[in-house]
Amino acid sequence: MTTRFSFTLNATDSKARTGVIDTPRGQIRTPAFMPVGTAATVKAMMPESVAATGADILLGNTYHLMLRPTAERIDRLGGLHRFMNWDKPILTDSGGFQVMSLADLRKLTEEGVTFKSHIDGSRHRLTPERSMEIQRLLGSDIVMCFDECPALPADRKRIEDSMELSMRWAQRSRDAFGDRPGHALFGIQQGGLEEDLRGRSAEALRGIGFEGYAIGGLAVGEGQEAMFAVLDYAPGQLPADKPRYLMGVGKPDDIVGAVKRGVDMMDCVLPSRSGRTGQAFTHRGVVNIKNARHADDPRPLDETCACPACRNYSRAYLHHVFRAQEMISGMLLTWHNLHYYQQIMAGMRAAIAEERFAAWEADFHAMRAEGDIAPL
Repeated sequence: MTTRFSFTLNATDSKARTGVIDTPRGQIRTPAFMPVGTAATVKAMMPESVAATGADILLGNTYHLMLRPTAERIDRLGGLHRFMNWDKPILTDSGGFQVMSLADLRKLTEEGVTFKSHIDGSRHRLTPERSMEIQRLLGSDIVMCFDECPALPADRKRIEDSMELSMRWAQRSRDAFGDRPGHALFGIQQGGLEEDLRGRSAEALRGIGFEGYAIGGLAVGEGQEAMFAVLDYAPGQLPADKPRYLMGVGKPDDIVGAVKRGVDMMDCVLPSRSGRTGQAFTHRGVVNIKNARHADDPRPLDETCACPACRNYSRAYLHHVFRAQEMISGMLLTWHNLHYYQQIMAGMRAAIAEERFAAWEADFHAMRAEGDIAPL
């Protein structure tokens, strides 16, 4: 087993890439989708069930874990992997995005961010150094730099100032991370929708040097067209020999479009959150299981899917348990959605390796355009 972190690019098809990230806790096949385990759990899923969907890595959340149960407690209990019974790689975000979006009464300075917890109002301070310390206590395999992410739209001066602050914080994160063999630190490119600012951000990050690079500041309200416009150039501004991670994306067609443009890793709460609200992603588009049309339908959610929800239960049953607010509803639909997302990733990896990504992508969009099967 490897004792270091490395990335091997195995094949490319136009800008789309497939490869393997090697870590001491196992391999991550790219392109990779990372289910989000915010509070040391992927909601409604057992860890072994998450692994059974095909996930090689999942994401933990620094902000939520530092507040509850605290990083120090998780460290005393053997680290995040043991705590949540997940033996594969874990990526932890830096906490910066949640501080900006969730915390009350936050105060931003050059040093870091002071904020009040959204849980109990307690005061906390998060700096690049503290973020690195928390992620070290958690024991995550891939650590993210502490950055600031302004919501879009924002004026150019705000975006430029934020990007420059994030680059200073990136250097401080690198310094505080230290020498940790087998663990990786990823830098985060910022710059909003401005190509020149993203270019400057990428140059600063390359100068510092990281084991991987993330594209931050997207999927924050700018819309798919604007996001894709940035992704047409942003991945190419980052080193080709390191993993490229698009943070917080997305819907199935967002993911396919990102991979097409050279992205290797993604994460999003959408498959699990949608599963809990009765929304299923299928190869024929989105199905709302709450709709009355499913009440008498004995057919599976997706006849091409091998997940437990599709293999063992009817649409009628899934409709019933959702309407009855039974816990199994969220469990089955989340499992299905995560399985579907991993099937997309596996399909893209195979297509890129065989240089047929364009044909795969055309089939993907054509099937979704057909829409759900006709009601009985």
